[in-house]
Amino acid sequence: MLKENIKALRKSKGFSQEELAIKLNVVRQTISKWEQGLSVPDAEMLISISEVLETPVSKLLGENISESKADDIKAISEKLEIINLQLSQRKNERRKIVHWLLISLCIIIIIIFISLILLNSPYLNWDYSNPEKAVLGVILHSFEWLFVRIAPIILIGLIIGILLTRKKV
Repeated sequence: MLKENIKALRKSKGFSQEELAIKLNVVRQTISKWEQGLSVPDAEMLISISEVLETPVSKLLGENISESKADDIKAISEKLEIINLQLSQRKNERRKIVHWLLISLCIIIIIIFISLILLNSPYLNWDYSNPEKAVLGVILHSFEWLFVRIAPIILIGLIIGILLTRKKV
């Protein structure tokens, strides 16, 4: 119901999706997603939409308004609470995905470090008179040289990311 109401009220005011997006300080794709029902605006954004479209939030949510009653406000409040809960759950799911991705990248970097330590640069003892081995040795040495210098910085960034995305108690 919300998606149809936003679209109908936008058109009745003569706004394009782009114009409404500019007034709400969002991108046009956000308006499109709301109108397609792919996402929903949060409580603060619903208030902004209602102000721009000059209509009460209750009308956006599909309520017929007569007078502002406590029951109407309670119903709207409950709907907004559900919407905010859904948005919060999506945000938590994305946070978990990013968190585990960062942990995986840390593990990969540590495994590569351990591999490089255990291999002890075997290409340094190669016979470089063979052109193919010479090229391969230079490539491996370049990778190791870059990795040893850049990976610790990336690892520190990943650890900071893990700490920032961990679940707060």
